[in-house]
Amino acid sequence: MSILLKATPKEGVKEQRQWSPYIDNGGTVLGVAPPGADFVVLAGDTRMSYGYSIASRNVTKIVKLTEKCVLASAGMQAERHTLHKVLSAKATMFENTHHKKMSAPSMAQCLSNTLYYKRFFPYYTFNVLAGLDEKGLGAVWGYDAIGSFERVPYVVTGSGSALATSILDNQVLFKTQPKNKRELKCAEVVELVKDVFTCISERDIYTGDSAEIYVITKDGCKKEIFPLKKD
Repeated sequence: MSILLKATPKEGVKEQRQWSPYIDNGGTVLGVAPPGADFVVLAGDTRMSYGYSIASRNVTKIVKLTEKCVLASAGMQAERHTLHKVLSAKATMFENTHHKKMSAPSMAQCLSNTLYYKRFFPYYTFNVLAGLDEKGLGAVWGYDAIGSFERVPYVVTGSGSALATSILDNQVLFKTQPKNKRELKCAEVVELVKDVFTCISERDIYTGDSAEIYVITKDGCKKEIFPLKKD
């Protein structure tokens, strides 16, 4: 989005100025919930970029909304920070009103409503929500900028999404090797996510430094830090 201003000074020289309220601070986030699995893995790198410069090597892209629901967002840092605060506040208000935690499917709808409310001046974020559904199965939801969302087995968004999607096509749903299709264990998915981020950080200058990996099961949410390239 840009606002174009034209001015004609006294000298008669026309000037043109452009300004955009948005900037992409880079980074990659992904979620994986194999069909039928009772767990979900959500991850995001910690690099924040500004053009060809690294503004920070330790900025989280993930917020834990409940013990069984986590949100990851790539895009603009200021917008991400605001959106995470808004969702955290709504989760707290729901708990105080109803005396229970908001479920992951309800949180998915709440995030959609929040994004749609801002559709005329959208949050510049690319969101992935992960959690456990009412049956205790892992769930991942992917979103567009104005709140349309879909539950999928996996989703990658951010600057490294094009590099990672084909890997997950092959290793999660076995689209290119259907004869080898099998159920994935939690430890295997965690190692796969580490491999994916290692591959992305080799080729995407906006992804790197370290990856935060959240594993959500019926026992709660566990976090792991995995080091990546720092150049």
